[in-house]
Amino acid sequence: MKKLLIGLLLTVAMLIGAITQPALAEEIGNGARIFEVNCAGCHPKGGNIIRRGKTLKLGALKKYKMDSIEAIASIVANGKNPMTAFKDRLTEKEINEVAAYVLAQAEKDWK
Repeated sequence: MKKLLIGLLLTVAMLIGAITQPALAEEIGNGARIFEVNCAGCHPKGGNIIRRGKTLKLGALKKYKMDSIEAIASIVANGKNPMTAFKDRLTEKEINEVAAYVLAQAEKDWK
């Protein structure tokens, strides 16, 4: 009985992993498309053509305490200084997708 229960729990865990991983990959893919259309003009490869020090590189994100999906999503939604707010152009889901993409790319050094 104990082995059966453990086997069942492992199967459920694998199924949950199989369900959530593609969703995350899809979210990152949508974020990449949103980034290319709305952000890449000012932030090519995670850079910043307006303010050089305010890049989307992991070091800069950490320095400015922007190294979480929530913090990035807030800036995308509300803008700050010269950065445009996108809450009127993108849905909350799209904002979170682009934030997830930015953080994932920063963690890979935009390669």
